[in-house]
Amino acid sequence: MTDIPSTNTPAGTLPLGILLRGLLWAGTTVAIFSGWFVVTRFGMAHHMGVWDVMALRFGGGALLLMPVLLFPAHRLPARAWAEGLLLAVLWGGPFVYLVALGLQLTSVAQVATTTPPLMPVFAGLIGWWLLREKPGMPRLIGYGVIIAGIATLFVSQLQARGMPRLDGVVVLILAAILWALYTLRFRRSGLNAIQAAALICFWSALFFLPIYYFAGLSHLNEAPLQALLFQMVYQGCLMSAVAIVTFNRAVTLLGAGAAAAIIALIPCLATLLAVPFLGEVPSLVDAVATGIIALGVIFAARPTPSKPAQTAP
Repeated sequence: MTDIPSTNTPAGTLPLGILLRGLLWAGTTVAIFSGWFVVTRFGMAHHMGVWDVMALRFGGGALLLMPVLLFPAHRLPARAWAEGLLLAVLWGGPFVYLVALGLQLTSVAQVATTTPPLMPVFAGLIGWWLLREKPGMPRLIGYGVIIAGIATLFVSQLQARGMPRLDGVVVLILAAILWALYTLRFRRSGLNAIQAAALICFWSALFFLPIYYFAGLSHLNEAPLQALLFQMVYQGCLMSAVAIVTFNRAVTLLGAGAAAAIIALIPCLATLLAVPFLGEVPSLVDAVATGIIALGVIFAARPTPSKPAQTAP
């Protein structure tokens, strides 16, 4: 038995147990991702570069999840490995590089209020355009409200910090598009949450780590030991072995559109976390914008069970 909602369930409804489990998985993802931007920026401030962050994330994740791929009971067919390679292109090395580069070019606030909130909007629009999955009116309203919240945050940050770097904003938008494509593709991949996470880490490590080593890209020896250990745990364990799995489970249980919409709550939680941990109290405009995004998520996160798969004649 799987936890995928029954195709006989009326559109827009889910059994309460599945809904609650899906929200729990999605909430865990939001919590981990909200800290990821700060943690990554912290690492870069302690002599680590973009390449070091990628090495810790996928090297650690591959080590932790390799048993999933090696145990005879979990042997995957060739098609699954190819599907995993595609998922790694969408949400593996290229995605992490774009986000880390965006952190270098802009700020934590800019990243948190650009990539996660735009991802569900792109997922909805791409699904509508390519997959003919037209979102219902509540979800379209939610997308519009989320965009309004992002625009409000952008104007507020523009007034407080000035115009952000255009190249930084572009890479963050590209990261959001990759994340959206991954979200739509995962549920059609035939892989479960842990298999997809293991394959993403495996393929990313296989292609990236040799380049990282032989090109001499490492600056890990310059980082303080405590900062290095902290990054290893957060990047290699929480982000690679936990966050990918929790997000995949949320997509499986809630559907791509609803799970993606909940990710837009990341800037809201990041704003709240900044108060006790960084002493950054949001302005009134930022607080209002955060509330607007949360309202948009309420509309956009209504789960719609998938349609029955078409069988070949």
